[in-house]
Amino acid sequence: MQTLTDRMSEDMRLRGFARTTQLAYRGAVVRLAAHFARLPDTLDTLTEAELRAFFVELVTTRHVSRSTLIVYRTGIRFLYEVTLQRTWPVFDLVRPAKRHVLPVVLSPEEVRALLASVQDLRARMALIAIYSCGLRVSEGVSLHTRDIDSVRMLVHVRAGKGGRDRYVPLPQRTLELLRVYWRTAAPRPRFGLPRGPWLFANRAATGPLQATSLQKTFAAVVRRSALTKHASIHTLRHSYATHLLECGVHLRAIQELLGHKSPATTAVYTHITPQVTSVLQRTLNALMAPL
Repeated sequence: MQTLTDRMSEDMRLRGFARTTQLAYRGAVVRLAAHFARLPDTLDTLTEAELRAFFVELVTTRHVSRSTLIVYRTGIRFLYEVTLQRTWPVFDLVRPAKRHVLPVVLSPEEVRALLASVQDLRARMALIAIYSCGLRVSEGVSLHTRDIDSVRMLVHVRAGKGGRDRYVPLPQRTLELLRVYWRTAAPRPRFGLPRGPWLFANRAATGPLQATSLQKTFAAVVRRSALTKHASIHTLRHSYATHLLECGVHLRAIQELLGHKSPATTAVYTHITPQVTSVLQRTLNALMAPL
């Protein structure tokens, strides 16, 4: 007999959800079950009042972030509305307030200093690829060797956010470093087995490098550095976009490179470039000088 969580997983696959989305939704359901000390497959007996109490605790006691609350709401809502065919008003009540937070951006010098201080060559190369190609961490660790086109100097990013493929330019220096890494530091399988498809494999070369492992490495590098900004791997992607904009690359081109569906998502970078703030400062100084 098919379990509740198996049915939910099947429903998500039928909807064509990305693997990362499926993992996030299942994680939300597992944490809901843990909150009530239940097994996930028994959540069909949970009442709407209990769900409401759970969301109230998330908001008023745990003070979870907006993004975390959205994952909880969408994942749990999928279970009840799609898999269990129950439409409950509580899901419409959970409305995380929108916050327009500007992304943290590192200078080119700060990026170079951080990357140079990563001692593990595999991790350093993965981070260099993420920065120099503007990738999400999930896209970086999922790269296959076949995705590197050294003839056209492109990287094929497969099944990015929203399941969309895209091509991004491959810098010559990145290609050179990748070749050195592949010859000298890329993990190899034991017993003479053939290499797998992954550009950045795990230590045993049996699968891809885990995003959480790379994130922990980068977090440790940031802690050891003199950097005062709160930086994560995604900060490298923000920095890539901002540096391109500062160099005169059109916003529409940057949108395509990042794989953004909406131009509004990319437009946030126009608020944080030194050129924009410098022009505004000069304009304000001229306007206010007669005061």
